[in-house]
Amino acid sequence: MEHEALITNDAVVFGILMAILGLVFYTSKSDHPFWRKFYGVVPALLLCYFLPSLLNTFGIVDPHTSRLYFVASRYLLPAALVLLTISIDLKGIRQLGPKAVIMFLAGTLGIVLGGPIAIFLVSLVSPSTVAGDEVWRGLSTIAGSWIGGGANQAAMKEVFEVGDIFSVMATVDVIVANIWMAFLLFGAGRSKRVDKIFRADASAIADVRRRIEDYRLSIAKMPTLTHVIIILGVGFAATGLAHLCADVLTPWLTDVAGRTNAAGEKPYSWLIDFSLTSPFFWIVVIATTLGLMLSFTSAKKLEGVGASRLGGVMIYILVATIGLEMDITKIADNPGIFVVGLIWMLVHVSIMLFVAYLIKAPFFFTAVGSQANVGGAASAPVVASAFHESLAPVGVLLAVLGYALGTYGAYMCGLLMQWVASGIG
Repeated sequence: MEHEALITNDAVVFGILMAILGLVFYTSKSDHPFWRKFYGVVPALLLCYFLPSLLNTFGIVDPHTSRLYFVASRYLLPAALVLLTISIDLKGIRQLGPKAVIMFLAGTLGIVLGGPIAIFLVSLVSPSTVAGDEVWRGLSTIAGSWIGGGANQAAMKEVFEVGDIFSVMATVDVIVANIWMAFLLFGAGRSKRVDKIFRADASAIADVRRRIEDYRLSIAKMPTLTHVIIILGVGFAATGLAHLCADVLTPWLTDVAGRTNAAGEKPYSWLIDFSLTSPFFWIVVIATTLGLMLSFTSAKKLEGVGASRLGGVMIYILVATIGLEMDITKIADNPGIFVVGLIWMLVHVSIMLFVAYLIKAPFFFTAVGSQANVGGAASAPVVASAFHESLAPVGVLLAVLGYALGTYGAYMCGLLMQWVASGIG
């Protein structure tokens, strides 16, 4: 019999999460020698995931009964995407060249191949860990999460009919992904040294950063209450419109996907494979598209009074609610799956570093391209802003590309893992 969580009131839980975020940000900017050394090793973002997870791990909060993640992912995330993209410089980003997309696709390839390779390698040592249908089906949800995000993960859960093992996979997903993100955030502060090793030219990134900074300075002004209300009005109005469009599109597309022809076949079932019947997919894509459209209007000047800053607040609240979903004790249920996740991530990292070395890509492209896959819209802009806050929109755009490819790539990965698992005796 499961015990009821100590705190069941979402208002109280939200207050605790905000207190945690406040504490992390306060200490991370402290001049005290201890905190400076501490945050030189431990990324602040990692704590924003990890500390909320303790509330779940110790039974203080039950994330299954909390609606905070749903609210953050459906309301705050779309608004954040609008506010982060509203000041985007598409011309400047185009000047970054093809390396950003190449590195993103290298990351996707690393995830697609990493899953079956990890299953094969673990099967050589412990076949029972990865044998059976349940494991590869569960791992397919990690593939969805690591290529696109929550929508793609949910799509794989439905497509491959994943059962109770999903909670274990979700924990492995978050922990392994955040271990890698910790390395990326650590490397962000040492990117010039890494670029020198890879003989990479980061001048295009510096130029885009400089242009964005100059533009922000030219429109910067002290925000008033009116400015803040207008920013939130734009963000949440766009969010509402995104939900409205998703509510219209998804039932229609679901109906189309389920139609059969004279031969009894479903010719449009591919709509499901591409997550086009997922409301969350459309909410994210439409919100980002609206933000891009607004970037061509005078709304772009809202950046001067803190549009992206408020968007960043919403992203960090989302990060805390994601951490709340994580229970680190779940790894003890099947530690072998954690090893599969680590090997999988190593394959992804190895392919990315190899491609980066071949094309002499700056570390910025490696970090953001990886997080656009593994972290999606929640953490790609955060990692991008670790290099410089003005570069966050680059992470948003690549994350949207991840949403577009996520289900397709994860589906391929799932089939490859099924093929490898079927050969384990």
